[in-house]
Amino acid sequence: MTGRQFAICVENRGYPASVELHKLYPLIPDPSAAAHGLIRIVDESGEDYLFPKEYFVLVKRV
Repeated sequence: MTGRQFAICVENRGYPASVELHKLYPLIPDPSAAAHGLIRIVDESGEDYLFPKEYFVLVKRV
């Protein structure tokens, strides 16, 4: 099944204006970023930015 992927913010140290704790964010797959420990998220500005991937938990579709 294809579709949008999402992640929940579990840490926002250094980015309090960009991402809110416990909020669900759209994720944009980015293998290059993942290789560097980052995740591409559409943040509060509506734009996509890179954040440390340990700041998010991926939502698994069932």
